Amino acid sequence: MTTTEFQTKYDKLSNMLNAFAYKLTQDRERAKDLFQETTFRALTYKSKFQPGTNFKAWVFTIMKNLFINDYRKKIRANVIM
Repeated sequence: MTTTEFQTKYDKLSNMLNAFAYKLTQDRERAKDLFQETTFRALTYKSKFQPGTNFKAWVFTIMKNLFINDYRKKIRANVIM
C-alpha cells in the first residue's frame, strides 16, 4: 500500500476515530492525545498492515490497545506496594 492510499483510507476514518477516542476517554484533551498517538502508530507500522484485510478494524484495534495499555499503566501507578 502506498503512502497516498494509506493516507486516503486513514482520512476517511478520522471522524470515526475521533468519536471513538472521545467515547473511550470521556475527555477532549485525552481524546486528542489518543487520536494523535494512534495516527503516529498507524503511520509507523503501516508496513505491518496486510493488504486485503480490514483497514478500519486494524486502526481501531491500535487505538483500543493504546487506551487499554494507558489505563493499565495508570492503575499500576496508583497501586501502593
